[in-house]
Amino acid sequence: MSFPTEQVAVPEKVRQLAHGADLVCVWDNDYGGLTFRATGAGEPFYIKWGPRNLEFSLQDEAERMAWASRWIAVPTVLEQGQDDTHEWLVTAAIDGLSAVDPRWVAEPAIAVRAVGEALRAMHDALPVDECPWEWSIASRIANAERRGIEVPDELRTAPPVDRLVVSHGDACCPNTLVGDDGRWIAHVDLALLGTADRWADIAVASMSTEWNYGTGLEDALIEAYGIEPDRERLAYYRDLWNAT
Repeated sequence: MSFPTEQVAVPEKVRQLAHGADLVCVWDNDYGGLTFRATGAGEPFYIKWGPRNLEFSLQDEAERMAWASRWIAVPTVLEQGQDDTHEWLVTAAIDGLSAVDPRWVAEPAIAVRAVGEALRAMHDALPVDECPWEWSIASRIANAERRGIEVPDELRTAPPVDRLVVSHGDACCPNTLVGDDGRWIAHVDLALLGTADRWADIAVASMSTEWNYGTGLEDALIEAYGIEPDRERLAYYRDLWNAT
């Protein structure tokens, strides 16, 4: 996943959804999905578009955002749909930048602190007993196997759950929005949201600091979350992420 560095062709369906707004591609992912910012036709909004995905769908994301919005700040869903090959999601803009926007890559300590604090706030706010989805180890392995991935046997036995939370499911640093003051303001990309051990998120969020900012910030994110590093759970959930 990255910010596009070259001009991106706008799919015809995206042009239709834009209703005449100006479009700038702000993100692309490993699945061929694109995210566009639309401006100049009322309030700004975003359009996510891409091939239908075996791991999750934009319908999943829309449903989870609508549910989570009762307790935390997430984008408001304006439209969602799909055809035989592709899917799309239109959301209202939130006045903030991704934690991996160049503005925050230049100040990684601030960005990492915001991501850690945002993740803790999400885990504290979302009610486990009311969450209709799970992101359990068994469900993740089953999902991977449906996609033809062989999961190593040693990953089928996990450390005991430390604290069950409603996890983000893709807690990498890009999925936290940060305000001008350097504090987190919202969460995005919630298609995998569901109940899991909190370390499933912490492990991935802290690991992603190296991808996005460089070495030496993994523990700073965990400190911002407000907990001591658990090396066993960190190692397990990173291996699970990489395997699935």
